[in-house]
Amino acid sequence: MTIKCIAIDDEPLALRQISSYIERTPSLELVASLSNASDAYQLLESKEVDLLFLDIDMPELSGMDFAKSLSQNIGIIFTTAYAEYAVEGFKVNAIDYILKPIGYDSFMAAVQKAKKRLVQYKTAPEEIDGNNDYLFIKSEYKIIRIELSNITYIEGMREYVSIHRSGQKPLITLLSFKKLMEKLPHDNFMRIHRSYIVNLKKISTIERMRIIFEDDVRIPVSDQYKEAFQKYVDEHFLI
Repeated sequence: MTIKCIAIDDEPLALRQISSYIERTPSLELVASLSNASDAYQLLESKEVDLLFLDIDMPELSGMDFAKSLSQNIGIIFTTAYAEYAVEGFKVNAIDYILKPIGYDSFMAAVQKAKKRLVQYKTAPEEIDGNNDYLFIKSEYKIIRIELSNITYIEGMREYVSIHRSGQKPLITLLSFKKLMEKLPHDNFMRIHRSYIVNLKKISTIERMRIIFEDDVRIPVSDQYKEAFQKYVDEHFLI
């Protein structure tokens, strides 16, 4: 199992160190080294990434705020000079945090935790069954029937997906986007972003390649899926 990684740190020396640790570790692959978190958004749209080594204390966009904004299934190991950030880090489901200056031993200890977490995610049993009208999905030790017509959109949340339904609380389940997309009828559902699948019949408005649902929920169409979505719009457009 190769874990694809991004290192993010505004300190050049720390960034070089983490990047070198990743490159010397056989089970890890360095996808990119970045000096700020903002640059990672676009990269995550086009690259498959399993793990972030993320500095917390950075200007403009802190590592903590960046982690809170992510919805992808990506593991996070925080790197920081401040131990007091540890508790806050675990609130965003971080795998581990490493205190600077970082030694290879502490780096590898965090990597081992990441491997266990990622293996659990990739090998976890996925419960899903149904037809073109409904799905049965496992959530919180229960099997729940979901009417497809009630789904507005589905959001990726690291190891989980959140299924948003009209007039109901979101349903959170341990399930991969790929597995779920295979079960959904493609004439009604479309993936329009790395982190979002939408029910095409629930779209209220489209504004500058953002899909607007009820309650003013706005979801962007990413470049990777823009062509397919535009084709759908063109096929249903009245001139």
